[in-house]
Amino acid sequence: MESATMIVTRKIQLLIDSDDKEFIKQARDQIYNWQWICFRSANMIMSHHFVQEHVKDFFYLTDGVKLKIADEKKKENGMLKSSRQNTTYKLLSNHFKGQVPTNILSNLNNTLITNFNKEKDAYWKGEKTLRNYKRNIPLPFGAEVLCRLSRTADNKDFSFKLFQIPFRTYLGRDRSDKKKMMERIRCGELKLRSSHIQLDKGKVFLLASIEIEKERHILDPAVIAEASLSIEHPISVKIGSLEHSIGSKEEFLHRRLAIQAAALRVKKAVQYNRGGHGRKRKMKSLEDYKHLEKRYVEQKLHLYSRMLIDFCVKHSAATLLLINQQEKEEIAKDDQFLLKNWSYYSLREKINYKAEKAGIQLIIE
Repeated sequence: MESATMIVTRKIQLLIDSDDKEFIKQARDQIYNWQWICFRSANMIMSHHFVQEHVKDFFYLTDGVKLKIADEKKKENGMLKSSRQNTTYKLLSNHFKGQVPTNILSNLNNTLITNFNKEKDAYWKGEKTLRNYKRNIPLPFGAEVLCRLSRTADNKDFSFKLFQIPFRTYLGRDRSDKKKMMERIRCGELKLRSSHIQLDKGKVFLLASIEIEKERHILDPAVIAEASLSIEHPISVKIGSLEHSIGSKEEFLHRRLAIQAAALRVKKAVQYNRGGHGRKRKMKSLEDYKHLEKRYVEQKLHLYSRMLIDFCVKHSAATLLLINQQEKEEIAKDDQFLLKNWSYYSLREKINYKAEKAGIQLIIE
């Protein structure tokens, strides 16, 4: 039976809730130290599980080595003192116990093992390389350790404690649903699931995983919508005899190229910009144009995907078929113009998310 709920993620900026600058510095240093440990731990976990999975292929080992990687208490000739999942948790505990909360280590271990099990067949076939985690890895934690969620005194933000560190949100002029969702979590209407803390350029963010109910629409399993993504028309959709185009080349591509052309003119003039703070000040105008293009593309792709799902719901389509999508993505990899200017993968991901939320089955051809 299909689940009536789904998990969505919201990125919320956090501030350490204290007026003591020394305390803020210590707390920030501590979080960065946890991130460094998670970076080391993640690569250790993947390496150990890869070896455990493929030790039987190490034909150059002596005959005295037992090849069955299993708990010795559960299987005959097993060579592990505990379950495979517990082996890496014990490894991390031996190395980092007392340096980082065990809740973080436990959630990191569980998440990475889940990812490994999903991809291990691809590792064996040589279709995928073992994941390599970088130093900016997010810190996973269980929802149970986030406590004392409440409104701030000005009623604009929320405060809570996480591993005894006081945080408060910084929502600013929130044009999304973050504030509403946080309030519903505080009231118990929504559930917070295992989430992450992310550090990015000196800022702290909460990647909140929230369980929400899917939208309820009256959909007909016999009605199938066929959609095609292209650079001429971002989305063309057909349901029976009904055909509808969403967006146009002039609206999306020409505007994006205009932003790129403006950025190129600015780039040529960068050397004449006023300095004062080195490279950062000289490059500021160029960085502004890069952010402008990114925001423009994201806004358009969200709009197009929303219009597609609304069209399917309006005509009760229970299934959405993306025609020849995989072939188009392969072609785009070899076409520099398409690769740079047409975000096939991003649009597909947004369609997938909105379709799941609306209860529509997405099939990618």
